[in-house]
Amino acid sequence: MIDWSAFLVVTAASLFSAAVLVSLYSLGLRLLTTAGRIPLVEPHEFTGAITVLSPKKAAKQLKRARKAAAANPLTPAMKSLALLAGYACFVLCGIAVLYGVYLIVPALHR
Repeated sequence: MIDWSAFLVVTAASLFSAAVLVSLYSLGLRLLTTAGRIPLVEPHEFTGAITVLSPKKAAKQLKRARKAAAANPLTPAMKSLALLAGYACFVLCGIAVLYGVYLIVPALHR
């Protein structure tokens, strides 16, 4: 017999944890860009990308990102706080993923 209440609990926990992970990751990216870190990957470093930018387009994107970072109204202390918070979001994402692996693999908690 199927325990439908347990099935609903697992479904709700999965949806909630997925939403939390996506939110933390996107908040971390937002805080990094606010702090002035440019999440731009050069084509020669990541050749397995779906869309590889030509060097000319990559330079144009980098110039645009640097111009936007220069127009940032935050003080250096606020930028460093945003950078620290962004890294903290990524650390929390990693901890949540590792905890999920811990829960899934029975050999880790017996």
